[in-house]
Amino acid sequence: MKKLRWLLIGLVILLIVLLINTLRFSSKQLANVPPAPAVPVGDSAVHRLVKALQLRTVSYTDYSLTDTTQFEKFLSLLQQSFPRIHRQLKRETFNRYGLLYEWKGRNPALKPILLTGHYDVVPVIQGTQQLWKRPPFAGLVEDGFLYGRGTLDDKSSVLAQLEAVEWLISTGFRPERTVMLAYGQDEEVTGFRGAQTIAAALERRNIQLEYILDEGGVLKTDGIPGLNKPVALIGIGEKGYASIELSNVSKGGHSSMPPKQTAIGLVAEAVSKLEKNPFPARLDAGLDQMFTYIGPEMPWGQRIVFANQWLFAPLITRIMSQSNSGNATLRTTTAPTIFQAGVKDNVLPIDATATINFRILPGETVESVAGRVKEVIDDERIQVKVLQKFVSQPSPVSDPNSLGFERIHQTVKGVFPETIVTPYLTLGSTDSRFYARVCPQIFRFSPTPMNDEDTQRVHGTNERIRIRDYQNMIRFYATLIRNSQP
Repeated sequence: MKKLRWLLIGLVILLIVLLINTLRFSSKQLANVPPAPAVPVGDSAVHRLVKALQLRTVSYTDYSLTDTTQFEKFLSLLQQSFPRIHRQLKRETFNRYGLLYEWKGRNPALKPILLTGHYDVVPVIQGTQQLWKRPPFAGLVEDGFLYGRGTLDDKSSVLAQLEAVEWLISTGFRPERTVMLAYGQDEEVTGFRGAQTIAAALERRNIQLEYILDEGGVLKTDGIPGLNKPVALIGIGEKGYASIELSNVSKGGHSSMPPKQTAIGLVAEAVSKLEKNPFPARLDAGLDQMFTYIGPEMPWGQRIVFANQWLFAPLITRIMSQSNSGNATLRTTTAPTIFQAGVKDNVLPIDATATINFRILPGETVESVAGRVKEVIDDERIQVKVLQKFVSQPSPVSDPNSLGFERIHQTVKGVFPETIVTPYLTLGSTDSRFYARVCPQIFRFSPTPMNDEDTQRVHGTNERIRIRDYQNMIRFYATLIRNSQP
């Protein structure tokens, strides 16, 4: 009886703690934000975007395949389209096609802000052109949508930022805080010629920025599980990237007399070990910040869970692990992508090689991932090699309590008042990773309304943007520049 009494007392105390934590779990959403002023955007702005989409600024890993004449034409188009910017702002080029604009503020004591993006695009996969509703480089409009490669990733952001600055100049606006614009020409392959070079120049000049806004998150119109409202996903960090090659060399021979384990079998077993032993799940790489923002907006039952992560973390982890996207947010992911071995069906291959791609959670490193791979495989016959062609450490996690996040939050509420704003972890790589040395506060968000179907269009078929959404993007960037002034 005494044990039961103490158990009941313990349960009552637990329920009280859960209730108190939930009641204290208050909304992080900014309230009473006035509507953002209108920005008169006519057909001419859409026409300028159309012209930009018609230029095939496709970047290739093999630079010799890149048609640089298209990049030259893009730079000329910007000069023709935005005369005020090119008269009043300082403009520099890096490796011919990377662009940096500086709109000098009146108060040099204020740190500048940097809006950045890229204007190169991925190729259209050969044979899929006929699947497009409108040709990918025609820049055609149908039913209120503008179709074309780059409408979502990322020419729309570049042009919208320039439209916003051009319009602000036309109104006589002059910033107190310097505004910088940086546009890379090779984000889709490495970013080494564009953003990395621009960032290195800023570092040499000892320029420290207040905050940076790059692409990354979007305005998710169909919400997220448990929250059926539009959600603005503002990336406060991004995962790292590394590919590791596993290989084995054996004697080979005739397939009629195979050894107990072949080169293929050894490498396949190593891959299987990695898939069966995923990296541990963690909620402390930006996901905890996301729960702090979306949790108070959830129905009461889910609010209790997010307000008491100390107790419900295993439940949250189990639920999120059930979807690919949720699982990728929780942990460093392991993805076998290439397997090479053998040339003939009756010949044992001398060697076998597998490539595993890892997207690395903040708090871990490329080196720690390679170390864990060796530990899990635990087989000296398997050679483990980090491929150096493209390696990126995970980014630091930016502060949602900083001025930059607050201004972006304010701007989202002003342009999209029904939207819930939240920090989140960007799963892919962006050019912003190169700027960490000149600014600790880097955010990743494009004010582009997208649902689940739309996200499949990025790098895919029928990439498109709604005309009115593009007009709102211009309004967003103009408002953000004004909101970022003291």
